[in-house]
Amino acid sequence: MLFIGPLGGWEIIIIFVIVLIIFGPSKLPQMGQSLGKAIKEFKKAGKELRSEVSDLDDDEKEERKKSANNPESQKDSEVKKGS
Repeated sequence: MLFIGPLGGWEIIIIFVIVLIIFGPSKLPQMGQSLGKAIKEFKKAGKELRSEVSDLDDDEKEERKKSANNPESQKDSEVKKGS
C-alpha cells in the first residue's frame, strides 16, 4: 500500500480523480510540466543561496585568520575605534 505522510493510497487516488475532473486530461501534462519546472527552479535557487552563504562564511573565516595572524591590524583597528 502506498503511504505518503498522512495520506494513504486511496486518498491520493481520490485527489487525482478530482483534479482530472476539474482540469481535464488535456491540461494534466501541462500542469505536470509547469510543476516540474517550478520545483527545478526552487532547487536551483536553494543551491545558489547555500553557495553564497558558504562563500560569505569562508570569507569571514579568512578575515578572522588574517587578523589573528597580524597583531598590527588589530592595533590599527583599535586606534580607529578610539578616534
